[in-house]
Amino acid sequence: MITTAKQKILVKIKYFFPLAFLVMPFLAYAQTTVGNGLSNSGMMSLFGSTGLNSSQSLSDLIVNVIRIMLLFAGAIAVFFVIVGGYQYIASGGNEETAEKGRKTLINAIIGIIVIVLAYAIINVIVNLVGSNSGSGY
Repeated sequence: MITTAKQKILVKIKYFFPLAFLVMPFLAYAQTTVGNGLSNSGMMSLFGSTGLNSSQSLSDLIVNVIRIMLLFAGAIAVFFVIVGGYQYIASGGNEETAEKGRKTLINAIIGIIVIVLAYAIINVIVNLVGSNSGSGY
């Protein structure tokens, strides 16, 4: 009979190793891949070639920080989609684990929707505030 501490460790190992093996190939080429990935994905144009240093004003800095935070929040939400899907698939007929995985998936998808809406709202506000066409001055 396995104690609860050992069971918790085994559960963490069961979730950690598949995710670790997904990340390992990317670590080998991290330095070159990140630069190429940013330029290919359009993130360089989103944040400028020098990151936060490209901000011309305080409002530009705030918008860039918000975009970076939304990017990280999106990455975390996608991670939870993966974890919830893994829990749901690996439940093995256990109703509690399947329900836990389903709830994780639903909450992660709601989070992704909120993040996308926040990004859209930020862009609309920045375009409205940043445009000089409406005032006539």
